[in-house]
Amino acid sequence: MVCTGNAARSPMAAAMLRSLDPEDQLDVRSAGVLAVEGQPLGVRTRSALARHGLADYSHRSQQLNADDAAAADLVVVMEPMHLMWIRRELPSLSPITGSLRRLARDLVALERPICDVDATTASASDLRRRVSALGLGQLELEPWEEVIDPDSGNQDAFDRCADELHLLVTQLHRRL
Repeated sequence: MVCTGNAARSPMAAAMLRSLDPEDQLDVRSAGVLAVEGQPLGVRTRSALARHGLADYSHRSQQLNADDAAAADLVVVMEPMHLMWIRRELPSLSPITGSLRRLARDLVALERPICDVDATTASASDLRRRVSALGLGQLELEPWEEVIDPDSGNQDAFDRCADELHLLVTQLHRRL
């Protein structure tokens, strides 16, 4: 999950996705494209998460980097600027980077295996195939894809953002 400063949207989305994955089958990380490293979540972000029964006391903001790129099967961004930054700074991520809104809508849902043998390996390779089929590296983000940054807004702006993220992350999780 990627946002600008790794202070609101991406940590909230990451916490929400982790909460939907109680068996820890997903390696969910968050980072920012212009992050000041090492900052904990602010009061408004923590309060917005708490409204959804979530907390992330260990979060420290971090900058998206080449190590993240090497480990990723899918990168989820919140707005067009994030995609432009990734295409410029970490172009290897372009084919696996899409907006949360687009992925929640367009990623083809996983066909569940009949048996659990090698299910983790099969689903990781299946995710790469399904993401590749979207042609994300050639798509331009459209205005409808942006999740508005609550930035320096009041608590209500953070709460609305968390509510929107919760809906989108739940939709994405069903497709993963």
